[in-house]
Amino acid sequence: MLGYVLRRLATMVPVLFIAVTACFFILRLAPGGPFDGERPLPPAILENLAAHYNLDKPLIQQYLIYVGNVLRGDLGPSFINEDFSVAEQIAIGLPYTMIVGGLAFVVAIVVGVISGVLGALYQNRLPDYLSAAIILIGLILPNFLIAPILQLIFGVELDWLPVGGWGDGSWEYLVLPVVVLAWSHAARISRLMRGSMIEILNANFIRTARAKGIGPRLMITRHAIRPALMPVVSYLGPAAGYLLTGSLVVEQIFGIPGIGRFFINAALNRDYGMVLGTVIFYMVLIVVLNLLVDIAYAWLDPKVRTR
Repeated sequence: MLGYVLRRLATMVPVLFIAVTACFFILRLAPGGPFDGERPLPPAILENLAAHYNLDKPLIQQYLIYVGNVLRGDLGPSFINEDFSVAEQIAIGLPYTMIVGGLAFVVAIVVGVISGVLGALYQNRLPDYLSAAIILIGLILPNFLIAPILQLIFGVELDWLPVGGWGDGSWEYLVLPVVVLAWSHAARISRLMRGSMIEILNANFIRTARAKGIGPRLMITRHAIRPALMPVVSYLGPAAGYLLTGSLVVEQIFGIPGIGRFFINAALNRDYGMVLGTVIFYMVLIVVLNLLVDIAYAWLDPKVRTR
């Protein structure tokens, strides 16, 4: 297992390097800059700002300086918000993003797996049809459209839940953003689980278990669930990444003070430091999550370790 993990890590390092390099040059080569505004600054002030943030140096030198700082764990300063560095702003917003994203991740897994199992057990019957209808809504509608619909229904018309904000972090403020984030991923997990479960239930070893008189509950929990989870586990890494990046829009819609709001404001203001730092943070987090999924997949299927 250790050799398998080391091989995975070896393939992830160049991926991170290429992604950081691409993001750096794409941002710097885009027209405009962080200090362009409706009222242009005097040339002397612009020169001082460029010298302060190393923007007066050749692009390759700027890149080498930035990569060197990142390797030391320094994500650099924010070009717009000088009171806080990029790392400090990420640390401020991270708890909010992790709470919403983590809850959405758990809800998506639990709801998706349960609905997928029920859809397979009641194939082409009412529970399966109801599950398919709900899944279809989650797959068709994007979260930036589902969010205002749920805000209008449950926040404005019924007045059951707050339409936005964080409040004191109580569950009322978390329900709508968590549901919006989890819905589409629960739908995908449900589809994967249903198809995998149907295939497993028709496998020879399940027929053998039935012939031996093993009850349905024991057969599902002990023999069918684990192999049926294989495609679901392989999806969890990308799903975690989608939840984190999808939270950028959801946090903005619901007014949650997470990393997403810092990122969007930085993108609008061309804050190179904050945008790059956030992208690097998300990439590292996604790579780590994918590594954990690979380890879980290798645990479920030992044949994977030899590949």
